[in-house]
Amino acid sequence: MTYTADHPPVPSSEELRARIPGWGADLDPADRPSVPKLQKLETGAHWDFPERQAEKWPRERSIEHEFLTPVFGTSTPPRGLSGAIRKYAYARHSEGKAAHWLLLILADRVDAVEHHLQSFASLHPDNPVTETGVMAEFTHNGLASRTGTKRVDRSHTWIDPILIVGPWLASAVVGARAVRKLAGRARR
Repeated sequence: MTYTADHPPVPSSEELRARIPGWGADLDPADRPSVPKLQKLETGAHWDFPERQAEKWPRERSIEHEFLTPVFGTSTPPRGLSGAIRKYAYARHSEGKAAHWLLLILADRVDAVEHHLQSFASLHPDNPVTETGVMAEFTHNGLASRTGTKRVDRSHTWIDPILIVGPWLASAVVGARAVRKLAGRARR
């Protein structure tokens, strides 16, 4: 029946069950064919609740949950400004709010900047030419693979050099100006 503006009558559960085979199977567990099987399912587990993983540092956890899941990732502990932003996002905002996720995205960007700065402080800074794949454009037919095809990424190909090389050039210009200014002060 097509829905109309005069709101057709809603059929009862019994009418729907008679008309549609299997309708309402999730209403009463007795009507679900898999319920007995699920109740007697042998998993081989030797526990009712898994043993909890030890926390090496206070973990972020959503305010919706009472406790952490029994097992969680430990690859990147929160540190620096990005860690503080992540902790704030989990402590103050629900996972259902955009602010929570926007703060986590901001923390990821701040983390990237922190790592770039850390690479400059080390003896082995990042190499934007080799690490971004720019050289592959020249050695592996980069331009030819984009012309005459229906690739989706052709629409943003023009902006890729700006997005990839632009921040490095801006950093180099700012660094050169800072060195020039310091050198000028040292001469005085």
